[in-house]
Amino acid sequence: MKRILFDDEHQAYRESVRAFLEKEVVPRYAAFDQAGIVPRDLFTGLGTLGAFGIAIPEEFGGAGVPDFRYNVILQEEAARAAVSPAILGPALHADVCLPYFLDLTTEEQKARWLPGIASGELITAVAMTEPGTGSDLSGIRTKAVRDGDHYVVDGAKTFITNGINADLVVVAVRTGEHPHRGLSLLVVERDTPGFERGRKLEKVGLHAQDTAELVFTGARVPVANLLGTEGEGFFGLTRNLPQERISVAVSGLAQAAAAFDWTVAYVRERKAFGKPIGAQQVIRHRLAELATEIEIAQHYLDRCILALNDGELSVVDAAKAKWWCTELQGRVVDACVQLHGGYGYMLEYPIARAWQDSRVTRIYAGTTEIMKEIIGRDLDLG
Repeated sequence: MKRILFDDEHQAYRESVRAFLEKEVVPRYAAFDQAGIVPRDLFTGLGTLGAFGIAIPEEFGGAGVPDFRYNVILQEEAARAAVSPAILGPALHADVCLPYFLDLTTEEQKARWLPGIASGELITAVAMTEPGTGSDLSGIRTKAVRDGDHYVVDGAKTFITNGINADLVVVAVRTGEHPHRGLSLLVVERDTPGFERGRKLEKVGLHAQDTAELVFTGARVPVANLLGTEGEGFFGLTRNLPQERISVAVSGLAQAAAAFDWTVAYVRERKAFGKPIGAQQVIRHRLAELATEIEIAQHYLDRCILALNDGELSVVDAAKAKWWCTELQGRVVDACVQLHGGYGYMLEYPIARAWQDSRVTRIYAGTTEIMKEIIGRDLDLG
């Protein structure tokens, strides 16, 4: 079935994104992968393209068009070009971090930060996860104690995307004892005394994307960097989770679709017993299954994207999209590796790298198990 998500303006933007990736990312991707980080000029290049400023008001350097479909295009084209890990950091900057700076900031904070975020000169990250705390936000232990015009922050965060590159880190801190109403959000800037980067973590996949530990030792953060109201951080975090989870679903499904396309091309060309292996019924049927699952998931996800644009996407529907699309990604990529045979295990083939990169999507932004718990609780089963 034909997708009806995009219009002519989106398609024109897609062409610009595709050209940018082919020129600026594909030829350099191996270097990014080896370095374990993308250069800052990738962010500023995407900023010039307009990838970060779409939803930012014009007076702060953006386009003033809050339309998540443009964000979707960046993820889909990165998957098609087999460079998704390099775009993960920029996607987090645009999809996950930006809403905090749009929705929770004062006018002074907007003027201070949004122009740099739009241009890609100020790279953002969000720091929730701690060494002993994962999906349970109420377990956050990093403390912020008010001292005059500053908060003094002590604690550590881990698994932070953009952790090395980031200039502005939205940090979830404990300012009170209540599990939820004791959490606040502070923007910690790069040069803050007492703020240090820990290790750049070595991962199974996503090698082109920097993931780091962050350490706060008596870090003095101005009260002027508080996002929203003290004690309301939990609600700011949870309000933004549906968009974050849709972003992960979009990337996961786009990578599944790309893996499928690579595999169809491969089985058409690869021969065994004198004919393309795709002519074998067992392979045709497996690909038929995958094609069906991908297309059905795509239409549900497209509906979620429209609901997000309309401000109507529920936490439950986002959870459904996140776990289904990422689990589907895992099934598709694994099947496609198998259909490539021995070549599917060779890193010179994008399907092998996609296999490495795909496993984590079922973990970050809320595990599959957490997503099912959110949906299950909504069923009111007693």
